[in-house]
Amino acid sequence: MTETDTDEITVDYRETDTERVLEFEREGRVIEIAQNREGYAMLMVREGGDELERYYGFDMALDHAAERLGVRPAALPVPDPASDMGL
Repeated sequence: MTETDTDEITVDYRETDTERVLEFEREGRVIEIAQNREGYAMLMVREGGDELERYYGFDMALDHAAERLGVRPAALPVPDPASDMGL
C-alpha cells in the first residue's frame, strides 16, 4: 500500500485479490479508480462504492476523479505503483 498526503488531497494505492485501487480523498469525498488485477480491463471510477463510469484511458479516469473532487487533474498525486494503470 502506498499512501501520500498532498495539500488537501490524500491518495491511497492498494492491490486486493482482484483489483488495483487508487483512492483519492478530499474534504470527506472519496473517489476510487479501479482496474482488475491483471491490468487489461477498463478503469472504473467509483464514489461510495457505486460505479460512475468506465474508461479505457487513465487520463480520462483521472479527469473524472478530479472533476468530482473539484480540483485540476494535475493536482491529483499518482504514486509510482499506480502510474501504469489503464495501459
